[in-house]
Amino acid sequence: MKKDVVCGLGEIGMPILELISKSAEAVGYDINPRLSNEKKLADLDSIHTELLHVCIPYSEKFERNVLSLVSKFKPDAIVIHSTIKPGTTEKLQKKLTIPVIYSATRGIHKRMIDDLKRYQKFYSVYNWVQKSDWAKKIFVNRMKKAGVKTKIMSNPLALELAKIIVDTSYYGWLINYAQLSNMIAIKHKVDYDEMWSYADEIHKYLGNRPKMFPGFIGGHCVIPNLDLMDGDALKIIREINLDYAKILKKRRSLGKKY
Repeated sequence: MKKDVVCGLGEIGMPILELISKSAEAVGYDINPRLSNEKKLADLDSIHTELLHVCIPYSEKFERNVLSLVSKFKPDAIVIHSTIKPGTTEKLQKKLTIPVIYSATRGIHKRMIDDLKRYQKFYSVYNWVQKSDWAKKIFVNRMKKAGVKTKIMSNPLALELAKIIVDTSYYGWLINYAQLSNMIAIKHKVDYDEMWSYADEIHKYLGNRPKMFPGFIGGHCVIPNLDLMDGDALKIIREINLDYAKILKKRRSLGKKY
């Protein structure tokens, strides 16, 4: 029986599994047996895995873990939905004979199903791989039937960089600027919102003055993703965020907003 297997049933994997199940036979797998469908996975020999959807968190063992999953499920192709270090798709592809599609995920975790349908699902696979056209076709078909729009990028590296540079890190820079501008407002004892009202009309007409809330950057996307890039330039985001956290702590102890 042909099935898709979704590996890693967390905040990305569970929504992906729900969507994939609308267009194909699908089963979920996780290292936590309570999350896996053990009944459907009981006889792996009877499962012909068409697409293996990888939704596991990135770590230094990521490539090794993916290769282990390939050995376990023997898929016809792989789709990586995780945020990964640039160059990872190429490294995996050179070790495998099956197509490795990279398809970065966009959206807020608490509304991931809706956001997966809201945004185009970018994807890419190296054209020098045999059956890459087949893999692209079947992936696009899966997404279309699930109500997800797709868009292809020229190569996986461009998409790997886009996810980190244009998405999470850019968002971090915007918040950083809000933090820095609020530090200046605090220093000169002026109201942050009033100061930023100067840009309201500019943003209305030009759309290039987004006002961000100057809060602390938490969560597990913006800051952790900085470690996926080589070099120290983007890590400034973390440093500014930590400095600002000290100011926030002091302000809150005085009963002030931010």
